[in-house]
Amino acid sequence: MDISKINSYNNTASLTVDRQAKADGDFAAKLQQASANAADDAKLKSVCRDMEAVFLNLMLTRMRATVTKSDLLPDRSKEDIMQSMLDSELTKNMAQAGGAGLADMLYRQLSLSHNRSNPKSQTPK
Repeated sequence: MDISKINSYNNTASLTVDRQAKADGDFAAKLQQASANAADDAKLKSVCRDMEAVFLNLMLTRMRATVTKSDLLPDRSKEDIMQSMLDSELTKNMAQAGGAGLADMLYRQLSLSHNRSNPKSQTPK
């Protein structure tokens, strides 16, 4: 009776288990990296929206500065403060709703440059 095949089977099974464990470990690492990249992408999108809101606020402030002020009310400081607060909230809402598309362009450009400078962060497709 030849039992040498049994030893060969155990070695093959051991190699299969080792390969599966390595593949599982690689998959877990890739999954963790993908979730980190997704979190980075969400942060980048948020920052791009905030940047668009700042830009829109600056643009709206400059546009309002071109409109002539009425002399009917002598003290406009409170009105100016309220107007600036309103403009700030309006531009935040505009940026969240899509705005002028500046956030999307910024996100695409920054994510491309980030992927070029950090090739290890790219997930295989």
